[in-house]
Formats: sequence, structure tokens, C-alpha cells
Amino acid sequence: MNHFTGIITKITGGFYYVEAAESVYECKARGVFRKRGTSPLVGDTVDITVPDDGYCSIDKIHERKNSLVRPALANLDNLMIVSSVREPDVNLYLIDKMTAAAVSKEITPIVVFSKSDLAPADELAEIYRKVGISAYAFSSVDLSGLDEIKAELKNKVTAFCGNSGVGKSTLLNALFPELELQTGEISDKLGRGRHTTRTVELFKKHGGYIADTPGFSTVDIERFELIRKDDLKFAFPEFDDYFGTCKFNSCNHLCEQGCSVLSAVEEGIIPKSRHESYVRMYNEVKDIKDWQLNQG
Repeated sequence: MNHFTGIITKITGGFYYVEAAESVYECKARGVFRKRGTSPLVGDTVDITVPDDGYCSIDKIHERKNSLVRPALANLDNLMIVSSVREPDVNLYLIDKMTAAAVSKEITPIVVFSKSDLAPADELAEIYRKVGISAYAFSSVDLSGLDEIKAELKNKVTAFCGNSGVGKSTLLNALFPELELQTGEISDKLGRGRHTTRTVELFKKHGGYIADTPGFSTVDIERFELIRKDDLKFAFPEFDDYFGTCKFNSCNHLCEQGCSVLSAVEEGIIPKSRHESYVRMYNEVKDIKDWQLNQG
């Protein structure tokens, strides 16, 4: 009998696949987790027992640094947010919703503007670089930006998020052609709903892991990762330097007199589109009660 610590890379059919000691073990979870109302997630660090015969078991789930509800995924380092500049047109509000969700979970957001061969992406990328968020332009035509994006993945656990048609699968396939990740078209041709048979899975790459998260889009962020109005300002890191400097202590940084954040927007220090997204997000959640948030 051996005991190892490893990472869950896939869950399917009640079995947990744990990468540990340079092998992958098919494990069952102990009943104690069900009694506690907790379940192991892909990305969890776990302790397992490998017996001489019979099933391997997950004995302990290590403390998570973060987790997402959907996709059910734990311990992410990066959230790679993919948005096309054309076809479909870029939507900065949706990008800002995803960066805010990532920051609130202590996940590093990285923005990729795909299809940069169709329209310039530098000004869009600069909006995010200005506030300390890494942003890149990517073209599948000449693979520009690919090396810089790949460098962000080294030794990290990274999930890719993007709406249908923005080129997320194209980017993943350019980064890792050997994975041959399916696109939604394949499922459509087989006559079944998109992504219905696929599960979240981690692939070991660049000293870290890439999360294949079927269908992960802004819909999941909007449904499952709402941020309380009082916490929202902390999800915009460019506001940090101005906390405590507004005229009124109760300032919500919306339209108040003497607001330092608004002054920074007017001076061009904080991009206007970012503040507009903040105000829109605040108004969306201001009347939602705490018990309504984060409902699975």
C-alpha cells in the first residue's frame, strides 16, 4: 500500500483520475466527502491511497486557493479570456466582467484579442495593459502573438474562456496541435448537443496544466460568479491607488462629487470603458440580496 499527493486531472463516471508520482491513478472518493457536502474538483490537490489490490481512494482534499462553480474547477492560476476583434465584434463589457470575476477569485486574468488579421487590436490591448492586465493580439493567419501567449502558461494552471465564434478553439489548437481539441462543430455533425458528452480535463503542458473547459463562456460568469456590490471595486485593480482618497468615505466611485476614481477617469489614467463597465456591473447587482448570489 502506498500514499501519494497528486492533482485531479479528470472526473468521469464517479471516478477521479489523479496524477501522482509520475502515474495516473483511477480513484474513488471516500464517503466522508459526501457527508460533509463537499466533492473533489478537477484541479484539486489530494492525498490518495494506492492499495495492492482494489480501488485507489482519495483520502483528503487540500485547501483550495480558489474554485469556479461552472466549469467545476479548482486552484486556477490564470484565466485566459479570448475575444475576437471582428466576427463577432469585441465586447469590452463582457471582457471586463470576466476580468473582474477572475480578480475576485485571485486568478490572474489575461486577455487575448483574436482575429487581429481582420482589424487592429493594439489599442484594445492597451486598455488592459494600462491597468496592469496582460493583453495580447493573436492571428491564426500568421500565428503572431503565439509565443508571448505560450510564455504566460509556463508552470501555471490555466483555463481558457470565450464565447462561441471568438476563436478559442483555434487558439488552443495553435498552441497545442497535439491535443486535437474538439470544436463544437464536431458535436453538431454527430447530431447531439454541443459539449454534452465532454467534461473538464487538465492536460500537462509547459510545466503546468491547460484546462479544457467545454463551452466555458461569459454565460457561466454571469450566472455563477456575481460579485457583491461592496466587493466589486476590489475586482478593478486600477482603483486600488485611490481608495481612501475620495471626498466621502462612503464613495461608491459611480458619480459622486469628489471621487478620486472619477478624476482619474477624466484625466485618462483609468480607461473610460473600464469605469463604464464597473458602473454597469454595480447597477446590475446593487439590488441583489446576498442569499441570491453564488447560487449553483
